[in-house]
Amino acid sequence: MWQQRVDVTPPYNFSHALARLALDPLISVDIAQQKVIVPLYIQNKPVAVTVESIGTKDEPSFLVTAPYPERKHEIMERVSHLFQWNTPLAPIHEHFQRTELQPLFTEYEGMPLILDFDLYFCLMKCLIHQQLNLKVASRLTERFVQTFGTQIGGVWFYPRPEDIAALSYDELKQLQLSGRKAEYIIDTSRLIAEGKLSLEELARKSEAEATEALLSVRGIGPWTVQNFLLFGLGRRNVFPKADIGLQRAVQRLLGLSERPSMKQMEELSKRWEPYLSYASLYLWRSIE
Repeated sequence: MWQQRVDVTPPYNFSHALARLALDPLISVDIAQQKVIVPLYIQNKPVAVTVESIGTKDEPSFLVTAPYPERKHEIMERVSHLFQWNTPLAPIHEHFQRTELQPLFTEYEGMPLILDFDLYFCLMKCLIHQQLNLKVASRLTERFVQTFGTQIGGVWFYPRPEDIAALSYDELKQLQLSGRKAEYIIDTSRLIAEGKLSLEELARKSEAEATEALLSVRGIGPWTVQNFLLFGLGRRNVFPKADIGLQRAVQRLLGLSERPSMKQMEELSKRWEPYLSYASLYLWRSIE
């Protein structure tokens, strides 16, 4: 095992981030110890990486602990990207002090955008969550991982595309997924397993190029693309305005009598650029 300390530019509020991560029963979070175990695949090998806060919001510092010292550089790059340690939050916080979202950015100051720990699973989760309420979608996602993933030392590692690609549609339907959604999940997994869709390559493309590539896949629509860009690739200016949760958060924040229209969401979002992903994150957090 090896350890490395990482100091991060303030503000960076790990407590707010952990509170959000703890909503997912599949993630191993210890609020009291201020740490989370991150399940990574490094060269197709499952690696559990512990990220522990040893600092404060105003003096953020972390201790990363993991096996395989020969993979240290790769692991640190992945973890730094997932936790967005190289993204200064002070300019983002300052930007929103001049907008309607000021109360949220004051309440949750320093809350980072933490990415989903696995690109493939992020896309699968987006597909599962399509057109479902959050409670049902979360239950199905948990069932998907616990059925086809692997638990090692109490940590859940997400399924691999080649494993899901080998399933029949009926095997997925047994999880109570619809027939159409089972097709989308398996067919997309086959494209990835066969190398016809590279999620790593999408990370290197522009937002427009990544969007075009994903929309060409049967079953993937704009909502799924936007959530993948946000939580998978970490793009900073994404606002899924059709998301009901976001609409409810805006309604609550602004004291509206009903959910805002798509046009209203579009007009509001123009004032929050170029950090729409953070607007989305803080709005979601306000109703969780």
